[in-house]
Amino acid sequence: MTLRATHAGLLALALGTGLVTAARAASSTAGPSATVPLSTGVNLDFTIAIDKFIFFRIGDGAWPTPGGTVSTVSFALTPSIPAVPTTPVAGNNTPVNWSGAAPGFGVTPSGNALPVEVRSNAGQVTLRATSTTPLASGANTIPLSEITIASSDANLPAPQIPNTGTGAAVNVVGTAFANLVTQRTATWTFSYANLASRTAGTYTGQVTFTASSP
Repeated sequence: MTLRATHAGLLALALGTGLVTAARAASSTAGPSATVPLSTGVNLDFTIAIDKFIFFRIGDGAWPTPGGTVSTVSFALTPSIPAVPTTPVAGNNTPVNWSGAAPGFGVTPSGNALPVEVRSNAGQVTLRATSTTPLASGANTIPLSEITIASSDANLPAPQIPNTGTGAAVNVVGTAFANLVTQRTATWTFSYANLASRTAGTYTGQVTFTASSP
């Protein structure tokens, strides 16, 4: 089974380093006068514009270089014959006395621990997961909700993957200036719950993760 996780950012990357303009200049004149010293004043208004931005990545593309590939998480399910009454020996065409009980399936993940990074100056950042393509092998499907995510940092939580549509949002905790600036990194570890028996096949699907701010 293969789960492709695609990151939705760079959602926006436009940082205004500062636009300084003289918006309004007044004029003033003093004199002539017999009184010295002579002085006059003039006001000059300035405007500085700083644009908002969000940088979001899952997998490759560490700041400040965006990634160009979609990360892939895979799980292989391998059956094992119960060890009673005879412990099976690994190999092809090897006879074994089998009780007939259903074999168990061990889950082996591959590439399931991905680096995640969020940077923003746009205030509260929220993350959502959208089921872009369902997990399917021909006509057979597996609910995407059986893919779970654990984050190494509670301040950068992973959103729950829904079976269809877009799931509930989770908040990323800001790092400075009363939650206006965010700079977080974490590792998200994906797991397959394996809650029910499935028809043999290679199931593929895709999830899109989106970072947004007000």
